[in-house]
Amino acid sequence: MNSLKEYFNFTGLTGDITMANWAAIGSIVLPNTGGWLNGIYFAGQIRKDNEKTWYDDLKKPSWTPPKWVFGPAWTVLYCGMGYASYLVYEECGGFTDEAVLPLSLYGGQLLLNWAWTPLFFGLKDFKLAFIEIAVLGGAAVATTASFMQVNKTAGSLLLPYLAWLAYASSISYYVWRNNPKIEDKKQ
Repeated sequence: MNSLKEYFNFTGLTGDITMANWAAIGSIVLPNTGGWLNGIYFAGQIRKDNEKTWYDDLKKPSWTPPKWVFGPAWTVLYCGMGYASYLVYEECGGFTDEAVLPLSLYGGQLLLNWAWTPLFFGLKDFKLAFIEIAVLGGAAVATTASFMQVNKTAGSLLLPYLAWLAYASSISYYVWRNNPKIEDKKQ
């Protein structure tokens, strides 16, 4: 077997593999990339082999999910966000004048999304992280409203993200208000 096309024919899968929708795939992979990079870089802040980390010692609300939930949850949310951006891109006919506002709002909120992790886990500045996630929430609401005007499905795909941001914001607020500065614990 010399090519992927031969492999797909051999396995009984039919269709032209060159027909992949690379714009849709890229739109889904892009938001995940920032999340994955943050996760890889800051993983040691959250878990180490059989050792407690400073994160374990934080006072967190009873509604904080187990640590393992965050990776899968964000992956699903990033995929929904990415596909929503693709739907807007398609509906507007690409990067047109009509697409400038919704896709710019999307890009801005995505950058804000990625910035929260370094503020919280890197700087350990819980107040700044909470302020940032509050601004992110506003940007995500604006993005959702903008997407709804272009494509109802795209806007609807962001609703679970808004719910998760509200949930995450409540946790971020609690952590900020219930934990003293941990400057001396920065490692």
